[in-house]
Amino acid sequence: TASEVTAQLIPWLEDLSAAWPVGYRWELGGEYESSGKAQASIRAELPVTAFIIAFLLVTQFNSLRRTAIILLTIPLGLIGVMPGLLATGATLGFMTFLGIISLSGIIINNALVLIDRIGLEQKENGLTPGEAVLAAGARRLRPILLTTATTVLGMVPLWIGGGALFQSMAIAIIFGLLFATVLTLGFVPLLYALFFRIDSSETSGAIRST
Repeated sequence: TASEVTAQLIPWLEDLSAAWPVGYRWELGGEYESSGKAQASIRAELPVTAFIIAFLLVTQFNSLRRTAIILLTIPLGLIGVMPGLLATGATLGFMTFLGIISLSGIIINNALVLIDRIGLEQKENGLTPGEAVLAAGARRLRPILLTTATTVLGMVPLWIGGGALFQSMAIAIIFGLLFATVLTLGFVPLLYALFFRIDSSETSGAIRST
């Protein structure tokens, strides 16, 4: 790939240019230059995007703790991305970076759906916090798994026939989402119980009642 070529070319050029006369220099263009500019522009906007997401979550839930739980689930997607890239031989490039950004949005949506259901179980059904956590996990299990399945299946054609451009992006979304979904279903309830100091005896009692 272009990134592998430039990784070997740059050190060679640096050593070679050390002996060049004054006024001579080198620079790389093409895919290396355009990819670098694109990644730099995206990184520059990421803090603003993160602030807007956090602001919207705080506005929706009126709670810093619920917002923190949702934001803490984002890194879960990275756990599956790297093994997926290594297993398939894909490269970590610009399109992979876009796939990770898209993956973050899906993970946020799954965590948001789960947190929102916990609140509804307490308000509408009068459940205790511990009971609400268990009930929300059971009620949102199928929708979250179906969302994951449809997204993964939708990415398979890009993985198989997307070529060098879209293949790495599809792999990042597929493997990252598969790992993140399984972890989110356990991680979000656990964080909720910790952040809101739910007594373990309350949840164990709810389990026995079911």
